[in-house]
Amino acid sequence: MNEAVIVDVVRTASGRGKPGGALSGVHPVDLLSEVLQALVERNGIDPLVIDDVFAGCVSQAGEQSLNIGRNAVLAAGWPEQIPATSMDRQCGSSQQASHFAAQSIVAGAQDVVIACGVESMSRVPMGMALIGRDPLGPRMAARYPEGLVNQGVSAELIAAKWGFSRAQLDDFSAQSHERAALAAASGAFDNEIVPVAVTTADGSVVEHRLDETVRAGTTPEGLGGLKPSFATEELAARFPQITWQVTPGNSSPLTDGASAALIMSAERARQLGLKPRARFHSFTVVGDDPLYMLTAPAPATRKVLARAGLSINDIDAFEVNEAFASVPLMWLAELGATPDRLNPRGGAIALGHPLGASGTKLLATMVNHLEQTGGRYGLQTMCEGGGMANAMIIEML
Repeated sequence: MNEAVIVDVVRTASGRGKPGGALSGVHPVDLLSEVLQALVERNGIDPLVIDDVFAGCVSQAGEQSLNIGRNAVLAAGWPEQIPATSMDRQCGSSQQASHFAAQSIVAGAQDVVIACGVESMSRVPMGMALIGRDPLGPRMAARYPEGLVNQGVSAELIAAKWGFSRAQLDDFSAQSHERAALAAASGAFDNEIVPVAVTTADGSVVEHRLDETVRAGTTPEGLGGLKPSFATEELAARFPQITWQVTPGNSSPLTDGASAALIMSAERARQLGLKPRARFHSFTVVGDDPLYMLTAPAPATRKVLARAGLSINDIDAFEVNEAFASVPLMWLAELGATPDRLNPRGGAIALGHPLGASGTKLLATMVNHLEQTGGRYGLQTMCEGGGMANAMIIEML
């Protein structure tokens, strides 16, 4: 089999995913084209060597419709011969793009693939494609007659089932901001961030290169004053076990961003004179209970470790997406991993969660952390809408 390697991986700095956010004035096609161009320029390759582009995007509506991956390839000015496709595995869309890219290379079907993702939550609000629509249909309704719930309620169900207190959720969230702020101040993110030129309200052009969602100085006490976001009388009656403690402070914020990874066979990298940074060791994807929805990272981790022949203690860093604080806390409780190795540079609660871009965004942070600290193995997993999770292990080279 061919060995699939990561030559480079980059991301934009996060922007608040609402009007007035740092990236809200950038069309999502242009935002994705920025990271595509950066990969080519940073590595000095001819775009014509790229066999395909796999792009993750969750809200494929409005400005993100009509195959945003292909549109971004053309917006980047690349030759028209380069194809692209867009995919939706919910929050894990661009991690799935990475898996598909690696699998294509291992199988020998392609030699050079870019896995990427984008989400402009300020311009294409979450759920925009569902307005006036039923995405489930009568057969799903018949299978789950009591009804499924949104992810915030699923996060509440997890907190209740695993017995997490409001203090635990807020402590974890404050730590995420602290770690992210320290990493940013030390320059740890500099190598992964692609600056984006944005036009400000006064017409001047500035480079956006700092994560807008990180709040240095966040404290558990400050977060403790925020009100729960998802409680209603109807839900409280249906789920009496929930104490309602998921707030904007212990959840990931709406975020704009893009990210991309240059993935190829080890042999093609050698031919092009490129030095791979890491290789794909193992990957998997699993399904789980769609009511609890966000629990699949635990079985996905067990499965990918078994496939790799590694133990939890062999892994030097874990990136478990912080959609809500209860998710990585559940994962820790289930896997017994060393807490200091989990999201060591902060996670989505601080750094943002631009849905379709988050998979390759986390990969960029993990590769740079392992490279800068001398770690060997990294494991990344993400909870996904509908009760799924991707998981992969990379090995540094």
